[in-house]
Amino acid sequence: MSKKNASFAADLVAGIDPDVSASPPAPRRPGIGASVLSGRESRLAELATGSVVSRTYELVDPARCRMWAGHNREYALLSEERCSDLIESIKAQGKQEMAAIVRRVKDDPAYDFEVICGARRHWTITWLRSHNYPDFRFLIDIRSLTDEEAFRLADIENRARDDLTDLERARDYLRALGAYYEGRQKIMAERINVTESWLSRYLDLARLPPELMAAFPSPQDLRIKHVTAIKPLLKPDERRQRVFAEAERLSSNYDGRAASMPVPDIIRALSKAADPSPKGSGTPKRSGKGEKVTSPNGKPLLSVENLGRRGIQVTLLINGGGERKEAEAAINQVLEKYWP
Repeated sequence: MSKKNASFAADLVAGIDPDVSASPPAPRRPGIGASVLSGRESRLAELATGSVVSRTYELVDPARCRMWAGHNREYALLSEERCSDLIESIKAQGKQEMAAIVRRVKDDPAYDFEVICGARRHWTITWLRSHNYPDFRFLIDIRSLTDEEAFRLADIENRARDDLTDLERARDYLRALGAYYEGRQKIMAERINVTESWLSRYLDLARLPPELMAAFPSPQDLRIKHVTAIKPLLKPDERRQRVFAEAERLSSNYDGRAASMPVPDIIRALSKAADPSPKGSGTPKRSGKGEKVTSPNGKPLLSVENLGRRGIQVTLLINGGGERKEAEAAINQVLEKYWP
């Protein structure tokens, strides 16, 4: 700092000293004015070098903000129940504590900003303003972002949040794969800093066909862990068609009771449709580690044990009382089930 600036600061501070006639002047710390200006210069230097980032925050009317088309949350699914924790928090604090990230809108006179991160905050402030809190305003952090940067920023902010469903995240990833990464899964995984296998599971969930999704009255209840059980049901085409038929049957029968079916129960129903029990030679019945196939009159014909990757082991129960033609029919049914 120059001596001229230091002298000016000292004179400025001296000019606000108490009247010496009223009381003895308090001893002044040397260089106080210089410290004030020096601190300001240091702050400006930090901003200039990028070690400190200055953000622009504004309080605005949420009605002047629209959702970004690439937002990873389905805004229409937000409700008082899904946002109850945020509603209570903002009411208790008297304000919105964390700013939503937005960017400016230039192509729509009805809006000034679009929301990149903060759909729940936007919905909550809007709801509060219409429910006896008209003075609440939407706190925003204004950024300049490309679409791909906006996607990655929104993904980082929302990845660990439980209130964003796996299906919402999965569909966002599938959209981004084509929009920003030309369908190159490896490049996308590197950009968002995840493994390809992790990303693949989300993409598999997003790619489940609508004919199958019809089986689930609340698709948002589906999780990544369910994909490993569902995906194998879609091959080969014969099993796929049986699964679609069962999904259609389930959806047509939904009422208050059926709509509350847990996801695992629905998956079990689809799995059973994919691999129906052998008919004509009796119903397979589990016995120990395997299952028994009986004749129409209950005589044991075969014992079938699943050996995993090694295949299956079939034992002919020649002393069970059944007939050869019944055993032959039973073997054909087993082949249809395990080797279509």
